[in-house]
Amino acid sequence: MISVAPMMDWTDRHCRYFMRLISSRAFLYTEMVTANALHYGDAKSLLRYHASEHPIAIQLGGSDPAMMAEAAGLAAAVGYDEININVGCPSDRVQSGQFGACLMARPELVAQCYGAMQSVVDVPVTVKTRIGIDDQDSDEFLTRFVETVAAAGCRKFVIHARIAILEGLSPKENRSVPPLNYERVYRLRQAHPDLEIVINGGITEIGHVDSVLEHVDGVMIGRQAYHHPWFLAELEQHFDPRFEPPSRREIVARMVPYIEQELAAGERLGRITRHMVGLFAGMPGARAWRRYLSENAYRENAGVEVLFAALDAMPVAA
Repeated sequence: MISVAPMMDWTDRHCRYFMRLISSRAFLYTEMVTANALHYGDAKSLLRYHASEHPIAIQLGGSDPAMMAEAAGLAAAVGYDEININVGCPSDRVQSGQFGACLMARPELVAQCYGAMQSVVDVPVTVKTRIGIDDQDSDEFLTRFVETVAAAGCRKFVIHARIAILEGLSPKENRSVPPLNYERVYRLRQAHPDLEIVINGGITEIGHVDSVLEHVDGVMIGRQAYHHPWFLAELEQHFDPRFEPPSRREIVARMVPYIEQELAAGERLGRITRHMVGLFAGMPGARAWRRYLSENAYRENAGVEVLFAALDAMPVAA
């Protein structure tokens, strides 16, 4: 029902481990991994995740059916629970590789990729897309895309309820400038009750989650989950009042063994703690926590003592 969006440079394995400590049920998505990178690069490293991250989906980028099938097979072999095709990223780099949001204009190719991928794996292959691109901003355009891919067998679509402007807006601007159009996604879901439709974009409050779930099957949270990660615990408790999340300080304590293990393997503290700066967002002392981590986690040989010192800089009640 609730998932965390794939976010480039953000939802890496450290971020996902941290988020799983906060929410036991949220469906986590990796940042996008390209099929080319898996084919030509260090696939073992790129596919790495911690067992505690389940349920977890990997998002793959590409447009060559054979290479996407190979990538899907590699991902399924290491245990990912879902494989998602990126048809939503608007960056120039992604467009030049002929994948991401520009593939909305080529639904037949996306259907071919889906078919090739699903034929080699037993886990679901899904699609994350926008509601349109550039001047293709209509119910008809979105419907044609979804129906074409669904005809190949795809049953789950995650839809960011904004169009992507491929020329003239940066990726950052594409996350906020095009207006949200939830109604288009609702109409799609109403017309296709056989499909699982998950909505994404601009959802930051529990009440809003409740309202959109009256129309769709799931909600994907993006920047709100990253900048205010405790929102995931609040959502889980909202839907399951029996759930008792650990305190924020307990989350920090539970991160310590993981961090120590990663540091021993050669990782740098700041690469992990950068995902934790929003843990106390909205709480007394949040600024002190954020500042201390930002100023000290990247120092040479920084260790877990930085976390304890950051906690000490905050009010005890936080």
